[in-house]
Formats: sequence, C-alpha cells, structure tokens
Amino acid sequence: MRRITKVCSAAVAALALCVTAAACGSDSGGGGGGGEGSGATTITFWDNNGGVRTPIYQELIKRFEAANPTIKVEYVGIPIASVQQKYDTAIAGGETPDVGGVTTSYLANLTGQQALEPADAWLAGSAVNGKVLDSMLASVKQATPDGKLYMVPATSNLDVVWYQKDKLAEAGVEAPETWDEFFTAVGKLTKTPDQYGWTIRGGAGSIFQLLAEAYAYSGVTEFFDASGKSTVNDPANAELVGKIAALYKKATPEADVTNDFPKMVAQFTSGKVAMMHHNLGSYNDHVKAFGAEKIDAYPLPVGASGKRTIVANPVDGFGVFKNSEHKEAAWKFVEFLVSKENNSYWNQQTGQIPANKDAQQDAWIDERPYLKSAVEVLADPATVVVSPPYHLPQFSSITKADTEPLFQKVLLGQMKPQEFLDTMGQMLTEAQAEWKKSHSN
Repeated sequence: MRRITKVCSAAVAALALCVTAAACGSDSGGGGGGGEGSGATTITFWDNNGGVRTPIYQELIKRFEAANPTIKVEYVGIPIASVQQKYDTAIAGGETPDVGGVTTSYLANLTGQQALEPADAWLAGSAVNGKVLDSMLASVKQATPDGKLYMVPATSNLDVVWYQKDKLAEAGVEAPETWDEFFTAVGKLTKTPDQYGWTIRGGAGSIFQLLAEAYAYSGVTEFFDASGKSTVNDPANAELVGKIAALYKKATPEADVTNDFPKMVAQFTSGKVAMMHHNLGSYNDHVKAFGAEKIDAYPLPVGASGKRTIVANPVDGFGVFKNSEHKEAAWKFVEFLVSKENNSYWNQQTGQIPANKDAQQDAWIDERPYLKSAVEVLADPATVVVSPPYHLPQFSSITKADTEPLFQKVLLGQMKPQEFLDTMGQMLTEAQAEWKKSHSN
C-alpha cells in the first residue's frame, strides 16, 4: 500500500506540473497582451493630449475594436505639458507604447533617439495612400533629418483670435483685419476692472503664440536668413513684442504674467476678456462656456507687408514605435484613425482641420465659419507660411524652459523686447549651426 501511495502521489505531482507548464506557455490574449496570431493582440496607445481628447479616443477605440475583434487597444492619456518628458523616459527605459500621438514640434527629438518606425513603405501600400494632404506630409518630412515620414498626419491647426460676438457688437468693433485695427479694438473693448480687451499668455506655452504674433506683424518669411542667422530678433518682431507688453495690466489682467493655457481660457470663458489668441483647438472650451452661436474667430491680423503671414502650427498625428512587438496591429490602428470617417469625427469634435482630403469635404466644416475661413487661409496661394525649425531637437526647450521666464521679465519691465529676442535668436542660431554641422555629410 505504501508503494501504491508513492506512485499515485508522483503521478498527481507530474500531472500538476504539466498543467502548470501548459498554463504558462499558453497565450490566449486575455491578459496584458497577446502575440500576433495568438487569438488576441493588445496594443498600447498613448494620447499626447490626454484629458480633453480622452472621450473622443474612447469612442474611436470602441469602433476600432468592434471592427477588429482580435485587437485590443489599451489607452493611456498623457498630459500635453509632460508628454515629451514621458516619451524620453519611456525610450530610455525601453518601455515605449506601440502607437503614440506625436507632433512635429518634438518629432526631431524622437527621431534623434531612433524611436519611431518610418511610415513611408507602410503608407505606400495602405488604403489611405493619396488621401492625406500633401502639405501636411511635407511638414512632417521637413521636421526629420533624413526626410522620411516618421508619423502619419491626422490634423493641423491655425492660430486665430477668439472673440465674444456680443462684446464686440456692444463696443461697435468689427473683427480686425490689420494690426492697427487690432490695437484700436483692444482699447475700445477694455473697461477696467470688469472687462479687458485682451489677454496675454505669459506662462507655459507663451513663446510659440508670441512668435506667431510677431511674424504675422513683421511679415518676415523665414526663421533663418541665408547665412543661418535667426530672424527672430528682427526689429519689427521686437516692435510687436513691445506693443503687446505695453498692453499688460492696462488692457489685460495682471495675472497674465504667469497664466498658462487653462488659466488663460478660464479668464476668457468667465467673460472678463473679450478677445483671446490661441488656435482652433480650443473651440470646445468656448462653445461649452458661451454656445456656438456666441463665439467666433478671425486669423491673426495682417502686417505692414500687406500679406497674411502665418507661422505653421505643428502637424499632429500618429507614430508607431520601433520597440513595438505588434507593428501589424499598430499600423492597422493608425490606418483606422486617419481614414475618412474617423479622421472627420476626430476633427469635428476638436474643431480642427482634417488631414484626410475626403474628410475636408464634409458638411460640418462649412457649418463653422471660423473653420472654413481657416481652411481658406491655408489654401490661399497669397498666404505666406513661415515654417518653424521643428527639425532642431533644441527648438522645444529653447521656446519653453529657456525663454518663457525671459518673456515674463519683458512683461514686468525688467527686460527690453529687443534684448529678449536677441537672446532667443542667439540660441536658435547656435542650434541651427550645430544641426548643419552634424548633417553636413
């Protein structure tokens, strides 16, 4: 009996071991992530502006998973203020997502770390080939050192001035066409301390908006001259910075010196500010506060050159990361997001310009005058587009951490506008020279 008991015990142990081994070796896809071809594949998607866009992506992911039942998408919303740092940390640790939202403003930083998979060959064989706007594709390629397509465009933007219709009507002010008209309008709309005509973004994200205003005013057409010297400190640019700074605390709230985007929007939506410079992307904030019929927007005014000059906004889209073990599923998700129906839905919800050519023909664009105007401005051959140096890995840091505190000094009267722009210009000139040297071969 003892011998029989030992044999049975050994058999039970062996059976248990086999079951355990089988369980460990199986991949049903019901856990964190299945391998491709194993039943279900889980890919991770990082939204580079998590929060306001989260419900939009949740709906799109729901649609995608219904159409692709063998692929699951794990959504991670990353705050826009920290997304570049999150990507850098993930790249260093080898823990990048399969698909990530990416903009041309920090694309050079990602490609410099060889983090993204080129999309050229994939797009050539994709159903969306020929459907993505050529201008957006060109902007992406210009931001990379080798001219390859490291992200697929989904949307673009335009700097505009949002305004409350009733406040302009009460003051007898029409949407300004020129900068002279703009500064006159700001004065008429200011009724301190209850209402200000303008608000200045002095905190995080201030520099890009300021540069958009400066180049629109000066009409300077390039960020660097033929010798590689930055044009950011052009005297006409400095003149505009001085005029904007002169509005501080007189025609703008005092809190502007440190206000970031949420605080700036909060002032505008509270009704305390009549006009606000941002881009098309803040449409939902304004509609939520006032209703679509009470707000509108106009492009930045025309300067002395007589030509509308715009600083190109970053193109936003999707990149597949090199470390992805599920590239086929990742590309399928990207293709789904930039297809006509889904690209139209995303941009309709955000109030921005679709990258898909067919989506741009949808009726909802004509129903929004501000957006139709933006599309027309970008399509107008007379519009001068100034391309920022997104190809410089340092561009983001130069226009954020390095110079935002200096602009605050300008607003506080502690630094002259020309000195501020000279400092920024020197940084950009040195970065451009370094880039040229490293790419001379």
